[in-house]
Amino acid sequence: MTPRFMHGLMTLFLLALVAGGLWYLNRPQAIEVVVRAVETGTVESSVSNTRAGTVKACRRARLSPGIGGQIGALEVTEGEHVKAGQLLLALWNRDLTAEIALNQAESAAALATARSACLQAQVARREADRLAKLRHRGAVSEENIDKAETEARALQAGCESANAMARVAAARVDVVRARMERTRLTAPFDGVVAEINGELNEYVTPSPPGIATLPAVDLIDNTCFFMTAPIDEVDAPRVAVGQPARVSLDAFGARRFPARVRRISPYVLDLEKQARTVEVEVEFTQPGDIRELLAGYSADVEIILEQRKQRLRIPSEALLDNAAVFLFIPQRGLIERRAIETGLSNWDHTEVLKGLTEGDLVITSVDRDGVENGAPARIEASDR
Repeated sequence: MTPRFMHGLMTLFLLALVAGGLWYLNRPQAIEVVVRAVETGTVESSVSNTRAGTVKACRRARLSPGIGGQIGALEVTEGEHVKAGQLLLALWNRDLTAEIALNQAESAAALATARSACLQAQVARREADRLAKLRHRGAVSEENIDKAETEARALQAGCESANAMARVAAARVDVVRARMERTRLTAPFDGVVAEINGELNEYVTPSPPGIATLPAVDLIDNTCFFMTAPIDEVDAPRVAVGQPARVSLDAFGARRFPARVRRISPYVLDLEKQARTVEVEVEFTQPGDIRELLAGYSADVEIILEQRKQRLRIPSEALLDNAAVFLFIPQRGLIERRAIETGLSNWDHTEVLKGLTEGDLVITSVDRDGVENGAPARIEASDR
């Protein structure tokens, strides 16, 4: 070989080496992606609430006295557990206590008067009957007999009148006792005192009609809870009483509480500037879960419309336009877009009918820059 040929060959080699180095330095960088394997499991179709729902107690009573007055006795404290019929609060009622005592005394006097009148009526009746027997012997005049009969009837009427007055006096006692009951708040059911609005000697008044005021005592039954949540009117026709559901609460993180639909509102709620919704009530199905709840928790509900087991599924976050996914091909280190056919779906999983096989790696980080068909990729270090 001539020196010129060798020089040219060396030049071509150097140029190829430079070009290769430039290509290597400027080659597309592999994108880190998060992947999940296609698996077999349960898939579901479900609907969820449009706004946050609320955990409520099955029984809650916001209690206030039936009349206004000063608080004379406060028998409970906030957080205390009480039994049905237990006294919670009483207004000052010494005047009513004195009135009851007075009416009881008047009732006793009326009963004594009635007994006296009835005894006199019995004596008069016996005398009239005795004279009636003597009339047959001609020993008593007709005038005396008429007089005795009239007196017996008059005294009997007096007896009946006295008895009626005694019943009136007893009824007055009952009336005052009823007024006394309006000064006392008793627990209508077993529960816990959530709130007390008032202190000893403070004046409380009942709520006027149509105007809500703070209750004197707020009582909650903490042995039974349910959740209310608004469902979009479009989804409402597919919801039925008895359908299974899952409830999530911010206070419990990722934990899910099993539940079922117990009631669907019979009308659509139309609120200004908000979507029209239907109120749905969901009850918790595990008694042990209820002991951990508090009324007022915010909650979300997922109502399960249909469920299929042992189906091929992928995370729903990997789905593209409900018709494709990005696959990671580990042998080539590339991303491949693949069309698929889907079935049931919810927020967590989507059923795959065609296009994938178990073990395929679908990319869930589809929103990252550079994730596209044919792009080089590698599995994110934290996801290996």
